[in-house]
Amino acid sequence: MSVTALARQRVHRMKRGVPFSISGFYPLGSRASVQQALSRLAKEGLIVRVERGFYARPKPLKSIPSIRVVTSAEKIAVVWAKERGYKIALQGLEAAYRLGMQTQAPVKRVYWSSGPTREFRVGNEIVRIQHKSASRLKWLNQPEGELLRGLLTLNEEHTRPEVLKTAFSRLNLSSGEARHVTAKLINEPALQTWRSQLEHLQQAI
Repeated sequence: MSVTALARQRVHRMKRGVPFSISGFYPLGSRASVQQALSRLAKEGLIVRVERGFYARPKPLKSIPSIRVVTSAEKIAVVWAKERGYKIALQGLEAAYRLGMQTQAPVKRVYWSSGPTREFRVGNEIVRIQHKSASRLKWLNQPEGELLRGLLTLNEEHTRPEVLKTAFSRLNLSSGEARHVTAKLINEPALQTWRSQLEHLQQAI
């Protein structure tokens, strides 16, 4: 079976609207033959090249079946980071908004990452990747990480204690979990200016 036929079989098993990297197809043949195969599938309309080295199966829009949606810039950014082994997290302003520490939602979707600064665009949607130090990307997918990134974008002198209480309540942590998270934040060098507020919060938990 040709590389193109093998690639077509694999593509048909993939979810529509979810971007994928060409690197996952390289075991099917030589790099050149795989690149040619995906190029052919793109010309057929089976897949769409959404970024250098990344493709997606388009899917029809439910409300207007004649219109096909390829994918989102946000999905491409996440797959790009995963494929290259970069850490990635929503920016601190987004974390602060989700936790109720600020009322205004960020205008642009921005991610902090250990990878290089860049942008992804699909239609009018733009997602910006900002390179950040490892200290800004600690505790990924953990409540203390979301709190860390949110606090890093706020001024402790202009933040009322009630704001921290709101943030912890939105995380639905038990008393023991909240004390554990607070202790980690208190000992975080990047949050030294928040130590006093965090210590008061810990005593109140």
